[in-house]
Amino acid sequence: MSTKVPQNQEDQEIDLVQISKKISNFFERLNRSIFGSIQFFLRNWIIVLVLIVTGFAIGWYLDTVRKSYSNQIIVEPNFESVDYLYSKIDLLQSKVISNDTIFLKNVVGIKKPKLIKRIQIRPIVEAYKFVENKERNFQLLELMAENGDINKILVDTITSKNYRYHTISFTTSEVGIDKEFAAPILSFLNDSKYFNTVQKIELKNLQSKIVQNDSIIKQINTVLSNFSSVTKGAQKNDKLVYYNENTQLNDLIKTKQYLIEDQGRNRLKLISFDKTIKEISSTINVESKKSINSKLKFYLPLFFILFFVLLNSFKAFYKKQLLLEEKEKNN
Repeated sequence: MSTKVPQNQEDQEIDLVQISKKISNFFERLNRSIFGSIQFFLRNWIIVLVLIVTGFAIGWYLDTVRKSYSNQIIVEPNFESVDYLYSKIDLLQSKVISNDTIFLKNVVGIKKPKLIKRIQIRPIVEAYKFVENKERNFQLLELMAENGDINKILVDTITSKNYRYHTISFTTSEVGIDKEFAAPILSFLNDSKYFNTVQKIELKNLQSKIVQNDSIIKQINTVLSNFSSVTKGAQKNDKLVYYNENTQLNDLIKTKQYLIEDQGRNRLKLISFDKTIKEISSTINVESKKSINSKLKFYLPLFFILFFVLLNSFKAFYKKQLLLEEKEKNN
């Protein structure tokens, strides 16, 4: 037992020495690599400087030429026209991809169709409003969430089409005005004989409902006024007792409150019921900073320097292998 312990200690000391040597060699190679890189850039500083200036100049020029602008239109589809809206946007996107400028110009009415690079639509997720006072929607989300991620369900195509507002976004390569892009697109979306007919009927129905609700509220006010007069005159009769026993007075007050709230919603609907696809707001000509847009003046110099370094590394590798091959032939 006593003879084996020192041997194990010696083995451990040898292993530690080897590890320390390897670490030392690693840092030594690293230092040589850093020093070699510094020497390389010092020897070729003129070329590196030229590459930086050239890359920056070319990148700056391309950034000014290749600018991209994002445009957004927030819309509200009425009369259950969500599927119609999404299919129309898909049609426009397919025409943009296929570069069908004739369709975009003659049918849609876009004067400069080549400037549009992409068009898409996404819902504005309003989870609270989706389930607000809607027990069926809440139960639907609850059921769907049992077998999946609630965040994915909220933006799922089936769920998202039930949201009130949607954002139509399209990208252009030049600055434009509303009449050149947004207005023709909205006009195209509202160009439907079926939904135009539905819009007129729904608008008339809504206006008629508002008139009828106002008439009912006036009748309720008359009844409440008469009841108040009877109460003030202290004229208690069987009719009063009938109201008290059957809580018809409370029902009238609740009905009036509901009608007032309904009238408020109806008058708000009047604002958007003039069109099938109602524009809520629009934001145009926002310069896009995504991807490499407006950043080529920084990326190109780095790319040129990296290419120069790789090219020299390849040359050095090739020369080294060529010398080794010549040595082998000589031996």
